[in-house]
Amino acid sequence: MKGISLYSVIPVRAEAREGAEQNTQMLFGELCQIINDKSQITNSKWYRIRLESDGQEGWVDAKMIAPMSAAEYKSHKTALQTAAMVAMPMAYAVSENNGQTIPLTAGTKLTNYQLQMTNGASSARFEVLGVGFRIDPSMVIAQPMDLNQTNLLQAVRFFLNIPYLWGGKNAMGLDCSGFTQVVMSLFGKSLKRNASEQATQGRKIANLKNAQAGDLVFFNHQSPMTNDQLPITHVGIVIDPERVIHCSGRVKVEKLDAEGIYSAEAAAYTHHLVTIRRI
Repeated sequence: MKGISLYSVIPVRAEAREGAEQNTQMLFGELCQIINDKSQITNSKWYRIRLESDGQEGWVDAKMIAPMSAAEYKSHKTALQTAAMVAMPMAYAVSENNGQTIPLTAGTKLTNYQLQMTNGASSARFEVLGVGFRIDPSMVIAQPMDLNQTNLLQAVRFFLNIPYLWGGKNAMGLDCSGFTQVVMSLFGKSLKRNASEQATQGRKIANLKNAQAGDLVFFNHQSPMTNDQLPITHVGIVIDPERVIHCSGRVKVEKLDAEGIYSAEAAAYTHHLVTIRRI
């Protein structure tokens, strides 16, 4: 059974109950496979799902997932490959069907996106399952940006001070790997969901002297030794070889060196460098 999110953000939980830990989130227009046993799907209050975007699994409130036919799923999946994307932390879309406003967070993909000009003024619309939505085109990128320092700084400045939220990947709360996943998607880079998974992607960069804007840096909280065998507990994005932007408490820029992240607030190293990857 296939499904789609028609809500701004859906929490994906570790267990089938409201109080369970949130592992990640499902954004508007995202696809999933419902993987409950067939006998559990009928009249179930909870669906166990696997996200199409990054393969994460978890439990969602069944009434928040809109079922799809196999043909609808295939069509939308194909449309996602060339979709535009919300680039600002928060944007608003208005349904042409009923006039309702839906808040959309950065990283939300907009299928069948079209930019229109009327009397010299620009507007934009997109469609999901045949329903049209209007959106401010200044909130959207129609194609991925080139990954360079100028574009990276332009993108991440809007995310500064968004608070940390375990499992979060939206403008009201992000975790470290949710932040990197959303930001890198703006540059056409697909990341897995967790920091330890992201550390398996791309290629290794030998040291910070060779790092460039957009490289991912991975950390461990306990050990000051750089060692690829240490468990990965944190991830950030290189701005330059001396600065990193990451989400720890909030999204912020801090000093980066061969030992790790030095926090001026804590007057100490808070994260110790393990490895650098270029996606």
